[in-house]
Amino acid sequence: MTSQPAGPGAPVPLPGRLLAPPPGWVVTADVVVIGSGIAGLTTALRATPVGRVLVVTKDVLSAGSTRWAQGGIAAALDPGDSAADHEADTLTAGVGLCDEAAVRLLTTEGPDAVRRLIALGTRFDRAADGRIELGREGGHHRNRIAHAGGDATGAEIERALVEAVRAHPEIEIIEHALALDLLRDSTGRAAGVTLHVMGEGARDGVGAIHARAVVLATGGMGQIYSATTNPLVSTGDGVALALRGGAVVRDLEFVQFHPTVLWLGGVARGQQPLVSEAVRGEGAFLVDDNGDRFMTGVHDLADLAPRDVVAKAIMRRMRETGAEHVWLDARQFGEEKWRVRFPTILASCREHGIDPVRDLIPVAPACHYASGGVRTDLDGQTSVPGLYACGEVACSGVHGANRLASNSLLEGLVFAERIAADLIGGLPPVRSPVEDTRPAGIFAATIRQDLQRAMTAGAGVLRDLRGLGDTQLVLADLRRRPSEDACTETWEGTNLLTVSEALTAAALERQETRGSHWREDYPDRDDTWWLGHLDTRLVDGTVRTVYVPKRPARQIPSADLTAELAAAGLEPAYVLGLVDSAIAEDLAGGIDVTSQATIPADQMSTADVVARADGVVAALPIVRAVLEYVTQGTIAVESAVADGAAVRRGDVLMTVRARTRDLLLGERTALNLLCRLSGIATLTRRWVDAVAGTGAVIRDTRKTTPGLRPLEKYAVRCGGGENHRMALSDAALVKDNHIIAAGGIVAAFKAVRERFPDIPVEVEADSVEDAMAAVDAGADLVLLDNMPVAAIRDAVTQIAGRAKLEASGGLSLESARAVAATGVDYLAVGALTHSAPALDIALDLREPAVHSEHR
Repeated sequence: MTSQPAGPGAPVPLPGRLLAPPPGWVVTADVVVIGSGIAGLTTALRATPVGRVLVVTKDVLSAGSTRWAQGGIAAALDPGDSAADHEADTLTAGVGLCDEAAVRLLTTEGPDAVRRLIALGTRFDRAADGRIELGREGGHHRNRIAHAGGDATGAEIERALVEAVRAHPEIEIIEHALALDLLRDSTGRAAGVTLHVMGEGARDGVGAIHARAVVLATGGMGQIYSATTNPLVSTGDGVALALRGGAVVRDLEFVQFHPTVLWLGGVARGQQPLVSEAVRGEGAFLVDDNGDRFMTGVHDLADLAPRDVVAKAIMRRMRETGAEHVWLDARQFGEEKWRVRFPTILASCREHGIDPVRDLIPVAPACHYASGGVRTDLDGQTSVPGLYACGEVACSGVHGANRLASNSLLEGLVFAERIAADLIGGLPPVRSPVEDTRPAGIFAATIRQDLQRAMTAGAGVLRDLRGLGDTQLVLADLRRRPSEDACTETWEGTNLLTVSEALTAAALERQETRGSHWREDYPDRDDTWWLGHLDTRLVDGTVRTVYVPKRPARQIPSADLTAELAAAGLEPAYVLGLVDSAIAEDLAGGIDVTSQATIPADQMSTADVVARADGVVAALPIVRAVLEYVTQGTIAVESAVADGAAVRRGDVLMTVRARTRDLLLGERTALNLLCRLSGIATLTRRWVDAVAGTGAVIRDTRKTTPGLRPLEKYAVRCGGGENHRMALSDAALVKDNHIIAAGGIVAAFKAVRERFPDIPVEVEADSVEDAMAAVDAGADLVLLDNMPVAAIRDAVTQIAGRAKLEASGGLSLESARAVAATGVDYLAVGALTHSAPALDIALDLREPAVHSEHR
């Protein structure tokens, strides 16, 4: 990108790096952490065994988003709570897009991580008996929110972490420093960052840090909107830096708008005071101008529904009534409860002329939290080696389409510890970065307000094609306002524009409503097409977004199952896709509520797959694929028989061991397929036995269940039959309607042969004369359709081996042997796949469930 204005209509690319002076100083560290909230400071403290850790923060050390967290930190600390219950609430809030493995890590490792935070010096509010007081917020079915100072939890956590970091001899801090761009070595690995220090001294102006690893903990991007709960430093710097550095960002369209932000008037801009969800957790409720409690009946949790549900309900009510806000009623608290439990909110309200002890509080949704961000694995690694991300800047998979209240602090804590453990596991030596040749550029500082207005209007709570399109036009126009004034305002403006471009592109792409992404032109959730993620990269100055279907974290199917499926002639990707769709249909974006309620999360069981009737088994590898999928590969499988085996009632076909919940989740899908396919194999075997010794072969037809053809034809093979055509492209089959359309058998045959000279041509005939005409024309196979046994015998005699013959139509098990005895080569039996009865097979828990030793 050049710094000259572009001509009319010419596209202006986003910069590959920020225009800035060359570094005037260089320092070296083992790990550089960018950001000083709970994610950054925890990473720094836990990573000190690696060596020297350098923390870079944009303001003073304590000025990040963590200090503004009012509600608290969620964890299953109460004896009556469980990690499994916390997991269930998180998955529900995430609306089908959470990474289950990441959520399980969060909820199982979370309680101990909070205890370590307490050991570090964090003082949570406690009851008279000394136990931590636990509150409740939206989406939680239990009290599990630990808070401090009433509604000053973030400030207390930040205090404890800052004190610990300042006291640690292996941690150095650089304040008032804006990270600019990622440095990489000759292999593409992260090798440090450039940054600008705003101050005077040995390190001021633009410099560089060379490091063995870079950790982004830069927080959110709320300043892309006119109204947000985010501080002024939240300008999307980490996401923009990652995009310019070649990293993948995921699901940026999922921006959570907090439903209850203090409404300060239509002209208010910038950071707005938050009225914590914990206020509703203590019993406050929403009303409209008429005093009606409009959340009643919207959700089973009413005013404590997940944030996206409440925000949408507020926006709908505002749209219906023409109001600019709704009201929060907490007058029943009284002065004492407000003063002790919510002193920060009380002071903020009174500062703006509202007394919540006596007055209703005007509230409206405002930008609060980015559920998407830089894509990471379970150890915080991004797609760029050596670059990690944690906290709001990251997309760890925990939040899905909508963050559960108070999970953000816990995510920053848990995944910071995981990043530190990965760093301690081993890092390469410091390598010198290569020269950065990406095109440099920045945009005018004056673009910020225009950008915020456009994003709020078109990419805010309410979105549609027209609004998002208008936003893109404004953003494109803002790219025509370059600058050469390299300073904090232009760097931040460029980051805001980069992030806004990526977010708007993703919001346009996702044509559904899910979680915190609300498309008025696509008001429904669509798991058929959109149960997946949108991954975005910056390529040659343009954001490129691709859809990635949601898949389990582990490699499913396993290598040996993949080989088994391939040996059976089944494409593993097809099987996985089928299983994925079936399980998604069962869950419908939620959870198995019965199993979640009745079975502990860590309970293990052994189960037998047992035949309830005599027959032939087919699809045991499919059963294994289902169970590997729902258990994410954590299952032990022992097969007693192989597909195609004749089984008797009571025979054990397979024994499996896994988490009880997972077994029961996969049970119905596994049995649906196993019973159906074993029924086909059983019926096929009866037909094969009926014609045994005649030389005739039993074949199937295309009368299969849509989507299941490969499996149903596989079941025919298990029963001893053969497959006819898998698809219309395998061979030409000239049937009666083709003959009529073409003007006769010979004309139809010649037309096919001339157009497709290399494929087999088969012809359907319903008389001996038509069969002879087809053979004379050169047909490879003739289907004798609905012909009596005597006519079939006559056709066999006259054709005398010049073509293969197949009897079809009007066949039954009783007549099968007589037809086969005529000398035909095949019997085509549509009933094999069309109307085979299912074979009764069950999955039985064989032994009492026991608890896992690896909770």
